[in-house]
Amino acid sequence: MELISIIVPCYNEQEVLPLYYEEIKKIMRSMTENETGLSFELLFINDGSKDKTIDILRDMASSDSRVRYISFSRNFGKEAGMFAGLQNAKGDYIVVMDADLQHPPEFIPKMYDYVKNQGYDCATTRRVSRKGESKIRSWFARKFYKLMNKISQTEIVDGAQDFRFMTRQMVDAILDMKEYNRFSKGIFSWVGFSTKYIEYENVERAAGTTTWSFKNLFMYSLEGIFAFSTAPLAIASFLGVLSCLIAFIIIMFVVVKTIFFGEAVQGFPTTVCAIFFVGGLQLFCTGILGQYLSKTYLETKGRPVYIIKETENSVRKQTPEDE
Repeated sequence: MELISIIVPCYNEQEVLPLYYEEIKKIMRSMTENETGLSFELLFINDGSKDKTIDILRDMASSDSRVRYISFSRNFGKEAGMFAGLQNAKGDYIVVMDADLQHPPEFIPKMYDYVKNQGYDCATTRRVSRKGESKIRSWFARKFYKLMNKISQTEIVDGAQDFRFMTRQMVDAILDMKEYNRFSKGIFSWVGFSTKYIEYENVERAAGTTTWSFKNLFMYSLEGIFAFSTAPLAIASFLGVLSCLIAFIIIMFVVVKTIFFGEAVQGFPTTVCAIFFVGGLQLFCTGILGQYLSKTYLETKGRPVYIIKETENSVRKQTPEDE
């Protein structure tokens, strides 16, 4: 028997979870009918949801033995949810996907074929359009991928998503990377392994609203830059050299004007401009160093990536009298 584990991070997904569950059951039924010796488990990660997500997961787990769930003690973020899923999945193959149906479940059989029969270690999807997104958000997303591929040795494919079908070997390699500050898009690429990209048009959420605001996406992009590139440190050094060069040119210019042309040096405006210019560069470079230092500080603390509050065993161990 081969087991496929489907990991589904959830945060306030009460509206879309029933829809997702019905769709994924159709896919599992179809695949088990067409492939002998194939079984599934659904591993939902409740990332500190504030709605009725956990109640829905309890009902699903109590009525379907294929459903498992892990509920966090608070919101730790999607990266922690994916890491928890990968750590606790039991399958020979592991799928990571969202519950909002923007990751079409009907791609799973095709992904299985690529990995099982065509020798790939991973099959993933890549959006070829950003239909439904604002133009500003799409523009920033494209620029982020271009920037990352210029300043990082790890290639991140534009439009590649977290919707992935992976072998156990690849998942074990990912789990060997135990850093606290996680950027999975980069980690998936860094570990290597042969990957098949399936292109498709963007799909909007089936229900509910996204929790990924522009601010959250911007902070997530910074996480990726600091996790997989040291270019900002080089930029800080470059700006330091540049500011010294500019200061030297200005000094020579002032000296030449004073000695050869007898012009008086303008004191107050020149001093104020110089102070603000050099002070701004210093604060900018210190900020870059501070970002890397803060990441190192969090890593050295050794805190867990997530804390489990409840699992499906809490439901299944209940006796009829308890219910």
